[in-house]
Amino acid sequence: MGTIALILVIAFVILLVMDVPIAVAIALSTFIAILADGSDPTVVVASNMANGVNSFALLAIPFFILSGHLMGRGGMASRLIDFAATLVGFLPGGLAYVNTLTCMLFGSISGSAAAAVSSVGGFMIPEMNRKGYNREFNVAVTTTAATTGLLIPPSNIMIVYSVAAGSVSIAAMFMAGVLPGLITGLFIMLVCGAFALKNNYPREPRSSLLQILVSFKRAFLSLFLIVIVIGGILSGVFTATEAAAIAVVYALLLSVVIYREIKLSDMPELLLQTGITTAIVMLLIGASSGMSWIMTMANIPQTVSAALLGLSDNPIIILLTINVLLLCVGTFMDMTPAVLIFTPIFLPVVEKLGMHPVHFGIMMIANLCIGLCTPPVGTCLFIGCGVGKTTIAKVTKTMLPFFGSMVLALLVITYIPSTSLWLPVTTEQLKAVDVEKCTFMRAKPAIETIPPSNDSQAAVPTASTTANASNP
Repeated sequence: MGTIALILVIAFVILLVMDVPIAVAIALSTFIAILADGSDPTVVVASNMANGVNSFALLAIPFFILSGHLMGRGGMASRLIDFAATLVGFLPGGLAYVNTLTCMLFGSISGSAAAAVSSVGGFMIPEMNRKGYNREFNVAVTTTAATTGLLIPPSNIMIVYSVAAGSVSIAAMFMAGVLPGLITGLFIMLVCGAFALKNNYPREPRSSLLQILVSFKRAFLSLFLIVIVIGGILSGVFTATEAAAIAVVYALLLSVVIYREIKLSDMPELLLQTGITTAIVMLLIGASSGMSWIMTMANIPQTVSAALLGLSDNPIIILLTINVLLLCVGTFMDMTPAVLIFTPIFLPVVEKLGMHPVHFGIMMIANLCIGLCTPPVGTCLFIGCGVGKTTIAKVTKTMLPFFGSMVLALLVITYIPSTSLWLPVTTEQLKAVDVEKCTFMRAKPAIETIPPSNDSQAAVPTASTTANASNP
């Protein structure tokens, strides 16, 4: 089946070079590979696309997308900015910290990095320009900080990963992303502090306790959405999909009735935008399901697994190699197709290393978040440059220290499993006994095997044989 794998890869690369839309490129390359295999591609592709989107968990995606649109237009960004300003505005370069913290809060509430860049950046970048901050610095802060919302729940990409990985719990993924998201945001703030000291950026007036409480009161209803969604899932009151539907109702009530920032006449446009975005995501998922099928038939995951495990016996080296490959992928491929295509390829490898699937999912998302800020396909970078009225060429130099901070955060997330697994275990979304079976960074590499004897050829049981059991 090596020929089929080669045909699939070559066709996919050629279509990408021809600037064919990614979903179409995935479907067409799959079609060509199945045809070369001698099967009927029309039946196989159609059936796999239909089965790929036939998942109850995926119903959460359109609801979270709609709630994100409602929040982006519903006046929540300004309230979160005011609240963040009272907390960190007094620090040197205070508006940079305000920008970062607001992006973290808004990104987590809306579940969209692009919405955070446009909504928060639309206010913060002009304000920072007016206060004397460097324009390129302002864009760099907003662009990188907005990606932290994809790690802090709720997050659509976590749902996509859960579906792509199989039996991974969405609730466990949500909990696993909290600390990594905060760590990444903290590292970005450290870079902001260095820039502020170097360029003598101004401080904002220190807020009194009363001002903090007043701003918190204004932002409370927006922040309470996180409590409703996460609290309801953790308590077992509703599933992630039901939580997404509740988020829509809450965001609609908040934006239309309480804040009155959205009129009912605006709803057709918002629903249309939601439908378009959902259609794109579902087409990607369906097309990737077909590609996953032919990759399995062509033994691509097994071949890649053998190659990586043969590269070194050291899990640190193997994980570093996977991270470098994903960083390269993120520069030219959007996050959703990257997760759908590379999860079935790399997940078997890391499981053999003793890595938990939830931990790997957070590592992959944190890695691909960097790709949202890098040319030539960085969605957040393009939006940020548009909002800040500057060019990618001018911003890139200023972005380098922020890239470095995100890569450093990625290494912490990769090599310290507790950053991803402590909270899911604490909240009982993962069983501690099952997590303990994952030996990554705690013992000898799980890829080592017992030398075969006369009466047994069995290998040492690895995390790959038990990892799926850890997902409720």
